[in-house]
Amino acid sequence: MPVIPLPPEAPAPSPTDGFGPCAAWDPIWCTELPTGSEAISGHMVLAATELLWAKTGMQFDACQLTVRPCRRSCFGQSWPFDQSWWEINTWPRPVFFNGTWYNMTCGNCGDNCSCTRVEEVILPGPISSIDQVKVDGVVLTPDVDYRLDDWRKLIRLDGGIWPICNDLNLADTEEGTWSVTATWGTAVPTLGRLAVGELALQFIYACMGMDCCVLPQTVQQLTRQGVSIEFLDPQMVFESNRVGLQMSDMFISSFNPDNLRAPSTVYNIDSPRPRITGT
Repeated sequence: MPVIPLPPEAPAPSPTDGFGPCAAWDPIWCTELPTGSEAISGHMVLAATELLWAKTGMQFDACQLTVRPCRRSCFGQSWPFDQSWWEINTWPRPVFFNGTWYNMTCGNCGDNCSCTRVEEVILPGPISSIDQVKVDGVVLTPDVDYRLDDWRKLIRLDGGIWPICNDLNLADTEEGTWSVTATWGTAVPTLGRLAVGELALQFIYACMGMDCCVLPQTVQQLTRQGVSIEFLDPQMVFESNRVGLQMSDMFISSFNPDNLRAPSTVYNIDSPRPRITGT
């Protein structure tokens, strides 16, 4: 069944908002949507996405951002010689020159597994895909001009070097600039797409007041025409980090069995970070 797009009045959260998934997950519907649900289905998919994203520890999402990589100091401003050691990618040797200590290149063996120079830029990872790289406003060709290693290392392949400086006062369509547009994060697995379709459908049923909604209610026992039905205690369901639906609970328990609130993160305060423009 085709995906119901989000209506214009229900925009997806922006990755720069600081919290929430970048966009609604692509649902897999196991049944037809009820007639008349077109006006609310986009909202319900987004609500189901936010709930499952939070309950699986915020680990599944795919955000596309454009970054403007730059060094902390530009070539020629603090280095009096022809080349700097980080361009050669070799171990430096300290040299006292004109009253200042500098690191000079020593030897010519670069990467640990390759005794040749490897021209690379390390981006925040993990990266799902590199969508576009522009240098001086020109779009480079993937697998010809560059490749991605280790889900975060952008390698130059055409024999050139990545620009030393990046004029952040100009748009990335101008000369003297360069940018990388990439998709960060981990794609939603198939079970997650099934779960978001299942949960969104139940939200639709509840919003339309349909009796077929099976989400846990505050009522625990119902007697109708001599038949008694006892429901699960909804408080127990929610406290166990579940929602009371089969595929949704399988997804949550499989990918977040320890009920983590967010993925573990390691910070390196000494590592340079590219700048995200437009924030």
